[in-house]
Amino acid sequence: MLRYWALAPRPQQLLSECRQFSTTRVAWARTVNPSSSATSAKWTPNSIRTGLIARKRGMTAIWDDHGARVPVTVLQLENCQVTKNIVHVRPDRTEYHAVQLGASDRPKKTTTHQMRGHFRKAHVKPKYIVKEFPITPDAHVPVGTTLSAIHFVPGQFVDVIANSIGKGFQGTMKRWNFKGLRASHGVSVSHRSAGATGQHQDPGRVWPGKKMAGRLGGERTTVQNLPVIRVDTTLDLIFVKGAVPGVDDAHVLVRDAKKKMLCIANANQAKGLYESVLPKGVDDLPFPAGTKEMVQSLPPVIEAPSKRSNPFIPRE
Repeated sequence: MLRYWALAPRPQQLLSECRQFSTTRVAWARTVNPSSSATSAKWTPNSIRTGLIARKRGMTAIWDDHGARVPVTVLQLENCQVTKNIVHVRPDRTEYHAVQLGASDRPKKTTTHQMRGHFRKAHVKPKYIVKEFPITPDAHVPVGTTLSAIHFVPGQFVDVIANSIGKGFQGTMKRWNFKGLRASHGVSVSHRSAGATGQHQDPGRVWPGKKMAGRLGGERTTVQNLPVIRVDTTLDLIFVKGAVPGVDDAHVLVRDAKKKMLCIANANQAKGLYESVLPKGVDDLPFPAGTKEMVQSLPPVIEAPSKRSNPFIPRE
């Protein structure tokens, strides 16, 4: 079901003749040659695409081709647009390339004057969240482009980054999975205690980093290698298998999986295993990004075929 990437005509994404990449330096800019536009752009194992900013809508369950239940998390895009292309020259003369994205439109009156000018220059509406994704030099996206959920192909793997749910001050059993002390004999009102934390007179102190009670959660967390099960281009929904950090309606960052996508692609490319560069069933990735223009030539819902055997058939 994923052969649509090979059958659908790839739209030509033209860049303006005078487009420039902005930089973090004040008086430095670099003009992009229109001849090296996205007309001949194609994903390679050495390419790093931009990610997406989505909102976690909650969890549900879907059923695969064999009727097996699959728990999924629903992520939705809210007018995710490119606000800036960044090219920064480091002191060692290497270049840092990134794409800055904004998502979730906000009222103009609640936006600062500085950010109003930033969004006005990009010709996009003010956004609630702005993040940047490091990329390779061939993966820049024109400013003002609206990205779609079709950026991720069903069957590939993604990493999801968000702030985990804060749980407040917790003890060692909940925070570090300590076993605790005896539950019956020999312990008095210290069943969930951490026990001893120090040593003898030498060193006479508690080592830094000792696992003790403290604040749990509420920190940046990355969940890796989540498979994309389904993509809904009409509502801009991405269904990923498994749990995603953060509360419902929180903003999350979604990118191509570093381990199961990029590292494996580079390794198989070096070995000459060209059929195993991408996961099974995935022919190609939208490059440099999946846009709203690509949605017109694709079905509204694309689902990855089941990769497992039928669990309801007895094994011989």
